[in-house]
Amino acid sequence: MSSSIRFKAVEEAQNRKAVAVEIPAERPESYYAKAVFNRRVMFEYLSRDTFDALVDAIENKKPITRSLADNVAIGMRRWAIDNGARHYTHWFHPLTGGTAEKHDAFVEHDGGGGVVEEFTGKLLVQQEPDASSFPNGGIRNTFEARGYSAWDISSPAFIMGETLCIPTIFISYTGESLDYKTPLLRAINAIDRAATPVARYFDPEVKHVTPLLGWEQEYFLVDESLYAARPDLVMTGRTLMGHESPKNQQLEDHYFGAIPSRVEAFMLDLEIECHRLGIPAKTRHNEVAPNQFELAPIYEELNLANDHNLLLMSVMNEVARRHNFRVLLHEKPFKGVNGSGKHNNWSLGTDRGTQLFAPGRTPMENLRFITFTVNVMAAVHRHNALLKASIMSATNAHRLGANEAPPAIISIFTGSQLAGILDVIENSSSEDLTDLSRKAGYSLGLAQIPEIMIDNTDRNRTSPFAFTGNRFEFRAVGSSANCASAMIVLNAAVADQLEDFRQKVDARTAAGSTLQDAILDELRILIKASKNIHFDGNGYSEEWQIEAARRGLDCESSAPRIFDSYLSEASIAMFDRTGVLSKVELEARNEVKWEMYTKKVQIEARVLGDLAINHILPVAIRYQSSLLDNVMKLSTVFEKYKAAEMSRADLDTIERISRHAGEIKKQVEEMVEARKRANAIADEREKAIAYHDNIVPAMQSIRRHIDKLELLVDNEMWPLPKYRELLFIR
Repeated sequence: MSSSIRFKAVEEAQNRKAVAVEIPAERPESYYAKAVFNRRVMFEYLSRDTFDALVDAIENKKPITRSLADNVAIGMRRWAIDNGARHYTHWFHPLTGGTAEKHDAFVEHDGGGGVVEEFTGKLLVQQEPDASSFPNGGIRNTFEARGYSAWDISSPAFIMGETLCIPTIFISYTGESLDYKTPLLRAINAIDRAATPVARYFDPEVKHVTPLLGWEQEYFLVDESLYAARPDLVMTGRTLMGHESPKNQQLEDHYFGAIPSRVEAFMLDLEIECHRLGIPAKTRHNEVAPNQFELAPIYEELNLANDHNLLLMSVMNEVARRHNFRVLLHEKPFKGVNGSGKHNNWSLGTDRGTQLFAPGRTPMENLRFITFTVNVMAAVHRHNALLKASIMSATNAHRLGANEAPPAIISIFTGSQLAGILDVIENSSSEDLTDLSRKAGYSLGLAQIPEIMIDNTDRNRTSPFAFTGNRFEFRAVGSSANCASAMIVLNAAVADQLEDFRQKVDARTAAGSTLQDAILDELRILIKASKNIHFDGNGYSEEWQIEAARRGLDCESSAPRIFDSYLSEASIAMFDRTGVLSKVELEARNEVKWEMYTKKVQIEARVLGDLAINHILPVAIRYQSSLLDNVMKLSTVFEKYKAAEMSRADLDTIERISRHAGEIKKQVEEMVEARKRANAIADEREKAIAYHDNIVPAMQSIRRHIDKLELLVDNEMWPLPKYRELLFIR
């Protein structure tokens, strides 16, 4: 890649103007969810009996009959065709982490040489994608290709372009899940089963408990011409080389700053597309790093929220292209500035409209709040290694523990007020609690639990799992991740903990304790047992790394080894008790995780080697040759000593270029050999570990030398757009 390509790309980027956005004349409420087969549309296109039966199945999690599916398919096809759809697809979430779809036209033979547009309940309910062509961890071989996608009635169908998209699960011919949605739905059901009886301690009318999610999607925007001039961005999603810009985020002037006009036009276009698809996009702003931004929606039911996030990521890429941008969802596309996360704000709500993590105004409401909060803390403590594994990836490993991202050690931030209440409960007997007001200094309605004010706590950006007023914010989730990975583990772990808590409370009440005393006695045990997970300090400090290890928290930093937590005896037993994942499914998923880790690092290593040898070194040597030529010319014009003095700076640069170029060539060759040795390893786990231990450090070392060369080589000759050009949209 020549420097002329770089400068042409920079010039194009600088001359870009904001693309005009076609703003609907009507307000958002008039076109919101216009492309969604939601209940309003169902009521219009389905018969009353079909509508009532489908809503009943959705709300009460009942299976649907084939006749009901046929009736729904008739109405859904009519609606889709009325809105310009020509094809339909089962839209599912394979273990790639993204989405997949296969489009079929609404056509069938009419028996007379023509076709008719048709869509039956059979086609709505089930399709047969090739299960061996997606990551499956050995569950399906190439000669065993059958797999099924099946309609998820709880997530509404939608139209993208001219295609009706039907959210589905994806399972193998032998019944194992090959996707993220299947275990997510199981985890949601597990929470409902386990949390509902506990919620009934405080409100006997509760029928269901539903997990809720509000994700915060962080992302970078890069001008398309600059993106195209960076092969590493195109093929890996991040810059594998590049010296820091003299100005990046150190002035803290980008965060919440004025949005550039080109970006604002993109954001408006994106919001309009989101609203048409029923994605409740609400908040937009500049993030901390230059060219970094955030979009956040209104909270939704977990399964729907996850579908909407995956849909958003697809829509973002399409809309960005219209505005001559590329979206970077990699967790760390640029070294030295903030990475991108996808903070998962998670809570539990009842069908009675109660937020279970929200402090209340009555003593019993606050006891309910403490009950659910403490059980979450106990679950996170028991499964802290597994929760870390749920958010770990080859890409997120670059982000964790730096530039405001939480460290790769799971802990819980509670804030001082909640921490004080937990301390009082832990250190007081049931009798002592009758005088809690004097001991804790709180104004009480009932002696046992003080009034708790919502948001009466600080924020901690270094905490991977923080209580933030009426929810828990899982900050460690990466920006490119499928939220389901973390939410499967969190909901399964909490469901398992709540079931254990219920059994013990019921045993106490059966033995004669009052319900209130039984709950408080169990809470006291859990608070003491999970005390080590509570940390409100600086997660970046070296002292915390030492303290966390002393507390027995998982401090492993190697991604392939972190994945081992999925296959621990405790994890296998927990997933089995909750019915979320079988041992076979867990083993298969870990094979996929190790394989994905290896492939991503392998691709990066190949790209880095190519760029280093075929792009960077030739330019460095060419510049070195020009310096040598200048030295030779000086020696022919000036006296020996004067020429030497005048050539000193050039000679120093020549020597430094030689040193770095030599190291780059040597280390690339060593990295290639190390990669060959790693590729010869048959076991996926051991291969991933070899890539982590040998290839990743080699890439980091090669990058250091390339970044030094960037400061030495003539700016006019450097072939790749630099950080100062990539990071500032004009």
